[in-house]
This record gives sequence, C-alpha cells and structure tokens, in this order.
Amino acid sequence: MSLDENYTPPSQAFTQRAPMHYYGDIVRVLMVAAAILVFLMEFVPPGLPYATPIIILSIVALVVAAGVTNPAQLWIHWVNVVLALIGVVAFGSLALDRYHATGASFGLILATGTSVLFLILLYFATRTLRGLMLGSAPAIR
Repeated sequence: MSLDENYTPPSQAFTQRAPMHYYGDIVRVLMVAAAILVFLMEFVPPGLPYATPIIILSIVALVVAAGVTNPAQLWIHWVNVVLALIGVVAFGSLALDRYHATGASFGLILATGTSVLFLILLYFATRTLRGLMLGSAPAIR
C-alpha cells in the first residue's frame, strides 16, 4: 500500500453540490444590496421616517444574515424570509406614502426600488426555504 492510494486531491476533497432550489448566493447579494440602499436612503431627502438606531440595526441584521446564510442551516433561511417580509412591508408602505404625499421624486424612486428589491429578495429566500424543506421529499410525477 502506497501513500498515494488514500490521497484525495484538495480540489476533489470537499466538492459538494448545493441542494436543489438553493438560491443562497443570490439572497446574500440582494441582502447586501438592500442594506446599502437602506443606508443611502437616510441621506436622500426627506430621509427615512424610522429612528436611527432601528435603521442601523436593520442594516446590521441584513449584513449579518447575508454572512451567515448557508445551505447547512435551515434557521437562517427563516430569518432571511422574515427580514425580506419586513423590508417589503416597511419600504412598500413608505413608497406608497411618499407617492401620495409628494408625487414623483428621487426619494420615491429610491423607496420604490428598495421595496422591489426586498420583494425579489422575498421570492428567492422563500424558494430557498421551500427547496431546503422539501429536499428529501419524493418527486411527484
């Protein structure tokens, strides 16, 4: 028996396929983009109507959740869905309020874009959660 018999090259040692319907990479990118947009919205008049500590905690929560997202832990995908849902409700209502109050403005466009981004994030986070929950379910033919 030689030493080479049990050797597995590093590139093949840890190859593992992601589960079906896993969109964690997309979710991570969308969460970081949403955090950046929330940060930028604070500097565009009229700003955000939420308290500054809430905004900072929201940004930190989005970035930390993006960093922790992985296919091995189901709980983080529940957190991603909840964060996306909160973002859709908060920024969707903000966009509607700004539309009714001021009409078209850059702040309205930014709020609407952030709301749509959270909506897309909610879609991919939900698909990922569904895929992980049904991962061992038999295929229906």
